[in-house]
Amino acid sequence: MPARAASTLNVRLSAIRKLVGEAQRIGILDAEQAAKMTDVPNLRQQGTRLGNWLTRDQAKELLSVPDRSTIKGTRDYCVLPLLVGCALRRRELSALAIEDIQLRDGRWVIVDLVGKGGRVRTVAIQVWVKNAINTSQTAAEIEDGRLLRPLSKAGKLIGDELGDWAIWSVVEQCAKEIGIEHFGAHDLRRTCAKLCRKNGGDLEQIKFLLGHASIQTTVRYLGSEQELAVAVNDNLGL
Repeated sequence: MPARAASTLNVRLSAIRKLVGEAQRIGILDAEQAAKMTDVPNLRQQGTRLGNWLTRDQAKELLSVPDRSTIKGTRDYCVLPLLVGCALRRRELSALAIEDIQLRDGRWVIVDLVGKGGRVRTVAIQVWVKNAINTSQTAAEIEDGRLLRPLSKAGKLIGDELGDWAIWSVVEQCAKEIGIEHFGAHDLRRTCAKLCRKNGGDLEQIKFLLGHASIQTTVRYLGSEQELAVAVNDNLGL
């Protein structure tokens, strides 16, 4: 079996912990059993991971995957624009409520989004992203509360919140449809940042968009000190 990256294993550990927690909640496991099963620390990641991202053409191809003739397809399509268009973390997207989407200065934004470290930011929503939100909301007949909900195979609402693991699965499956393996929700957040920068986006503004504490974090996140498209070692003259 091929070795898995620490980040992949940590995501799976998180899913297992949630499953064990649910089993405890409904009485299948007692507190001691649950504690023993979840007493596994996350793996430490060595070095700085540059990460994965899509080109603009790949991002467009990814967005074309969900079947928007179905309720599930409109929901899955809504997931992708909010990740790649607004650089949300999947936990932020899972918790996003319709009431969080408001008009400010004549445009739609996500207001008072609480991110990592308790940092609060406001995120602008592009017209095409808002259209995806509207279509999903209308198809599922959701008027308030969480924007994204779990659905049955028949397209009926069966819960109040689409979990962050389900969001990861939507991205992973859509990426496989266009021939990209091992691609997750956070890679769309990085794709947004990369495309913003390639199109002349200011680093400080990208920092605000991502909700980073410092510009240094944003620089590391973008890998701005390493240019791969036109790499420095392309000009060795050998």
